[in-house]
Amino acid sequence: MKRFKLARCYVSMLFAFTLLFSLHLSCVHAQDFASKLADQFLKKIPVTEVDPAMTMEQGIAVQEKFVALIAKEFGEPVGYKAGLTNPNAQKAFGVSHPVRGTLLKKMMLKSGATIEANFGARALSEGDLLVRVGNEAINQAKTPEDTLKNLDVVIPFIELPDLVFDPKVKMSGPAIAAINVGARFGVMGEPIPLAATPEWMNRLRNFTLQVYDEKGAMVTEGKGTALLGDPLNVVLWIKDSLVAEGKQLKKGDLLSLGTIGKMMPAKPGTTVRAKYIDLDPKGPVEISVTFK
Repeated sequence: MKRFKLARCYVSMLFAFTLLFSLHLSCVHAQDFASKLADQFLKKIPVTEVDPAMTMEQGIAVQEKFVALIAKEFGEPVGYKAGLTNPNAQKAFGVSHPVRGTLLKKMMLKSGATIEANFGARALSEGDLLVRVGNEAINQAKTPEDTLKNLDVVIPFIELPDLVFDPKVKMSGPAIAAINVGARFGVMGEPIPLAATPEWMNRLRNFTLQVYDEKGAMVTEGKGTALLGDPLNVVLWIKDSLVAEGKQLKKGDLLSLGTIGKMMPAKPGTTVRAKYIDLDPKGPVEISVTFK
């Protein structure tokens, strides 16, 4: 009996050691991959390989280390972004939910900015939308109506993401999580004050975003409903994803809610102009970015 108990104890100790060693290797791998991603991200060199077996948990672990490394150049966190907020995009990347990244201070530019077309390893532009947290009671919100009460402004936003990986790399949801959901830059318009009214609930769902090139041709169009059916649903998802990790939204946090329309490559000598219709009660709003 004593031998049996000793054997069981030995097996248990061996299992615990193996598990700890496996976790250690996983952490080392995450740190190594995050370091590689950050180095090539900062040098604007496309990454040519990714582990196809990476899990979402591993991707998030890599992201945490990646953000800490690039924050040395891009500054402190100022909010969060959601990606894959469209069901078709989720299906394409093999996930059933959005993914979350962190926005850093120097990523946020003003409308009218001029930026290098090769601002990233794989530079793109897309129509987007920002909201700002006005009250930390948002962390207890359960419905879109509750959520709207705790936001103070909506901000037109052209995101300038960097997909980091070489186009030949087959990307997955975890890979997108690992690169901080592609956060690199974005241009913001003027804040538009929000109010917790049925009118604003309707505006956020049904505004139209049109994106034009420098010749005045419309290249893509979408509505607020492209964002999980309602932009406020994306805010709720971001909040819930943070709460699940023991974190909370703070007053002043900026939240990027996802792609409206299609993503487009950044090209030298071009200007992208986004027009928001029926978002601001005062009339259509336009923002722009120029690529040199």
